[in-house]
Amino acid sequence: MTRRGVLKGATAMAAAGLILPATMQRARAEPKKGGVFRLGIGHGSTTDTYDPGLWDQLYVQTFAAARHNYLIEIAADGSLVGEIAESWESPDGSTWIFKIREGVTFHSGKPLTVDDVIASLNHHRGEASTSAVKSYFDPVTDIKADGGNVVVTLDAPNADFPYLMSDYHLAIMPGIDGKIDVTSSDGAGGYIVESYEPGVQATLNRNPNYWKSDRAHFDQLILLTIIDPAARLNALITNEVDTIDQVDPASIGLLESRGVAKILSISGNAHYTFPMDARAAPFSDNNVRLALKYSFDRQELVDKILAGHGSVSNDNPIGPANRYFFAGMEQKTYDPDKAKFHLKEAGMDKLEVTISAANAAFSGAVDAAVLMSEKAAAAGITITVDRVPDDGYWDNVWLKKPFCASYWGGRPTEDQMFTTAYLGGGAWNESFWTNARFDELLVAARSELDDTKRRAMYEEMQQLVSFEGSSIIPMYNNYVMAVSNAIATPEKIGNNWNLDGFRCVERWWMA
Repeated sequence: MTRRGVLKGATAMAAAGLILPATMQRARAEPKKGGVFRLGIGHGSTTDTYDPGLWDQLYVQTFAAARHNYLIEIAADGSLVGEIAESWESPDGSTWIFKIREGVTFHSGKPLTVDDVIASLNHHRGEASTSAVKSYFDPVTDIKADGGNVVVTLDAPNADFPYLMSDYHLAIMPGIDGKIDVTSSDGAGGYIVESYEPGVQATLNRNPNYWKSDRAHFDQLILLTIIDPAARLNALITNEVDTIDQVDPASIGLLESRGVAKILSISGNAHYTFPMDARAAPFSDNNVRLALKYSFDRQELVDKILAGHGSVSNDNPIGPANRYFFAGMEQKTYDPDKAKFHLKEAGMDKLEVTISAANAAFSGAVDAAVLMSEKAAAAGITITVDRVPDDGYWDNVWLKKPFCASYWGGRPTEDQMFTTAYLGGGAWNESFWTNARFDELLVAARSELDDTKRRAMYEEMQQLVSFEGSSIIPMYNNYVMAVSNAIATPEKIGNNWNLDGFRCVERWWMA
């Protein structure tokens, strides 16, 4: 997709999937139908719902990918491929025309139409919307039907707009009088919900009428919430599940020695964060934020929490796999003297703060907070670690406590990541940080056709987030999964999200 001339999907982004070493590859056979896939996921809450605008963690994301389709899918190699949108094009970057695939039906038997697509997208628009991705649609001035097409009009060109349509919130659901039913499990995906107990388990059966004959191979899916890392590991070893996510790196040697599973460690743009509420003292002072950013050892976290399955981040949510990653930005290091300097600039000689953490945020979050606390003492900073319950973490702690642990799967484009989590006033701006220059650049960069100028804009935005922002981002984490020998996987695994871009439920099969 070029920025000069007609903009057409599908585009390959610079992303690296995983090709298994020869010693780990089986003799590859064509995927076959059958079997039960039991997946142990380190997320899930009793408050999870069917409302796509509220989906916020890996369990609901994977559950959604099993039962829903989207306009566009990000393939394992990072390219965009049509799903409900058979194709898409734009004459100018402002008007996007999506041709809707014919012959797709929902689980209920209702044919999928352009009206369903419009209702699904409109759920995330308007002042009354509670969707986390409402900001994606702020530039949208109109969504309408044109025969078998859905036409989306923006207030300015955005060459990255098709990437937004792959977001996991934007499931295509049945429309009734222009609205979707946020209490319904009905979808057009490969699996039909048999039962669901939020925070515990979902059971789904293969959709016999699925339009993708080469996907959704398992007869049944059982998706289990197992938040405790040790419990997940034990469930895999005792053959209660076939795959687990967020493998504790310290347990990799045990799994490999037992030979019960293969390890998939995939690098991408995922990162762990500790957002600070920029509205609340003392975090409203950027000197306090900088003092905290210089008060811990990032490499130590990578070594001890990730066991090398990741890399140091410079408080930058844009990862090395992103096109405009600012590799030349000044790197922060552990520097107690510089932390003390910034405290003095804030009028302080010491600082006491509390950080709320649970392993529901990410595996090792509590230990990471403890390590940060230990190092910060040398700078006169006392960090009290409040270990909070895993269940309900995303409802009771995240976006509510002034300093806590969080994670992001990263996004395929800079605009998508920044719009989701750093735009002033955004629903998922987890640090409540607002910067007028940043917001101005975010809008301008979408429409900039000169690649050199666009890069300069995104690099300035990364600099602003890193040195003026209110999120500590110490490390980029690999997606580390353990897959039992009973399960076969493609040679290339998607790195846009965990669990093969959530798509393990329809891309994998019984060995």
